[in-house]
Amino acid sequence: MIQIKQLVKQYSSRQGNVIALDNVSLNISQGSIYGIIGLSGAGKSTLVRCLNLLEKPTSGHIIVAGQDLTQLSGKELRHARQNIGMIFQHFYLLLSRTVEENIAFPLEIAGVSKKEISVRVKELLHLVGLEDKASVYPAQLSGGQKQRVGIARALATKPQVLLCDEATSALDPQTTLSILNLLRDINQKLGLTIVMITHEMKVVKEICTDVAVIHAAHIVENGPVESVFIKPQSDIARQFISTVFPNELPADLLQELATHKDSEIVRIQFLGSRASDPIITDLLRSCDVRANILYGSIDHLRSTLFGTLTIELLGNPEQIKTAHRYLESRKLNVEVIHRGL
Repeated sequence: MIQIKQLVKQYSSRQGNVIALDNVSLNISQGSIYGIIGLSGAGKSTLVRCLNLLEKPTSGHIIVAGQDLTQLSGKELRHARQNIGMIFQHFYLLLSRTVEENIAFPLEIAGVSKKEISVRVKELLHLVGLEDKASVYPAQLSGGQKQRVGIARALATKPQVLLCDEATSALDPQTTLSILNLLRDINQKLGLTIVMITHEMKVVKEICTDVAVIHAAHIVENGPVESVFIKPQSDIARQFISTVFPNELPADLLQELATHKDSEIVRIQFLGSRASDPIITDLLRSCDVRANILYGSIDHLRSTLFGTLTIELLGNPEQIKTAHRYLESRKLNVEVIHRGL
């Protein structure tokens, strides 16, 4: 659906050139919910604005539904943008227009007839759950309701792609969850490809099928959400994951455990049904080792269970090797945090 090829975005400033995106390449599959996560200033908002050419790339290609946007004329680009909806952190609703008039606005610009606009607006009000707010002005709405209007407006021209630039950052946690549930529902009902720009890993955890981590203008990691969460390849990805699945042991505990002989501290990660399996009980029965449970948690990635367990294995080197072979036979991801003296 979306191909980003060797994308570069460079700005000029008094201090010299600033590279916001440096040779970024990504493939985003049709129907996916693709998260792009990074710290402030990493380049993620510049990237999403390049996807519909609100920001013109310095070089590289943006291909949406087989069409290279960077090669289009002004008129062709305006037409192509009707296939790409966008919602923003601060809503940007027209305060002098009612909810239904805000939703109708892009259709009016596109030259759609009043009759067709009326039908489409009613469909969208129902889709986002605002049928009773049609004649209300934005000032009378809550933040979550304003974002629902923004979503309906972005969907007015029946786009195949929806870009979300920090769409939940201005909302409280409960409202954020309701908006994410709405976006998931829209993705499933309409087969829409959604690109989520965010600095919050909880958004990725709740809704995304795939994720790319951007840091200092580069994509440092990307793949299915489950793969990135289980085996992060970059320090920045591990930092983000720790915000939703904290698993670091206190320094004083690690210092104490470091004095133990014939021991190893490992982190085990479970996905799906394995998160509810009695792994430790089976381990102790099958291998001649002892285990000291240090930390554990079970949560979910979208609708899939995801568990983390940090344990100290106690035994001689051969016994610990046997325990590793057993855990690997159960297709678990095992990371060695520390080996004893």
